[in-house]
Amino acid sequence: MSATAEPSAELPASVDEVYSFLGPSGTFTEAALAQVPEARGKRWRAVNNVGEALADVVAGRSVAAMIAIENSIEGGVSVAQDALATVPGLRIVGEYLVPVNFVLVARPGTALADVRTINAHPVAYAQCHQWLDANLPAHGHLPASSNVAAAASLFEGSTADAAIAPPGIVDHHDVVVLAENIGDNPNAVTRFVLVSTSRSVPEPTGADKTSLIAELPDDRPGSLLDLLEQFSTRGINLSLIESRPIGDALGRYRFVMDADGHIRDERVADALLGLRRFSPSVIFLGSYPRADKLRVEFDQRYRDEVFTEAREWLASLVDDAGVPGGFRG
Repeated sequence: MSATAEPSAELPASVDEVYSFLGPSGTFTEAALAQVPEARGKRWRAVNNVGEALADVVAGRSVAAMIAIENSIEGGVSVAQDALATVPGLRIVGEYLVPVNFVLVARPGTALADVRTINAHPVAYAQCHQWLDANLPAHGHLPASSNVAAAASLFEGSTADAAIAPPGIVDHHDVVVLAENIGDNPNAVTRFVLVSTSRSVPEPTGADKTSLIAELPDDRPGSLLDLLEQFSTRGINLSLIESRPIGDALGRYRFVMDADGHIRDERVADALLGLRRFSPSVIFLGSYPRADKLRVEFDQRYRDEVFTEAREWLASLVDDAGVPGGFRG
């Protein structure tokens, strides 16, 4: 690892040396941060939760924060989605994928038959429930703030007998592994995003994603369809759409969306204009390269030149309208 995580250490004077992540050292979030070229050799600050990580960025204690946003098994991470919807001034500047699997660990001298209670982060616990039900059907669960914190708690007075943790936990704590590969899905992947306050948008690569949050203007039949048509009528695929309660009244929701493409793509820009006209609240979270680097495929009827030609055609009609004789187009 090129940098160390020291939650209690003094932060350096230059904020561009600091990146925040969900700690302690050894978490999947730290593994995601290790994929960021700009963070290598810089100072990493381990924090206790997503709110603290984003607060570091807003307050200027960190130049960026790595947070989990989506899991291939459990879907969107609601605490991250809600924070991005309510904390102003944040932008996603990159995404990173981390394969996820787990081990069951315990204090030295503990056997699998001794396990009655397990400490685990709720998301990790949910991803291991089939193995747990088959091998420890009578176990109890104590929630932890992170996967590494679950293992660390075994040496901090926890009443748990074992913990669910990342495979590399043995490099950080003196635990014994009771079982390996206990995740229900061997292909599980967690998507992380790097969040900052930067207003610059990376140049389009052809393999990009645009993240947005929007509200419906009213609660009526077809309102959600009207929102979705802003994208479908422009040939844009939504790779993610999830609803989250706004919180001001029962039945009021905002929608978290990932659209295939870049804000500088004509079809995406046009969709955002339509969305802005339709929705009372639109939050642009950023356009950035896809972690899988897969080029976005779309119907060529929606290529940039089509939108450009249409605007030029309309401009010519407007120009002609000022000429005696009216429109000639």
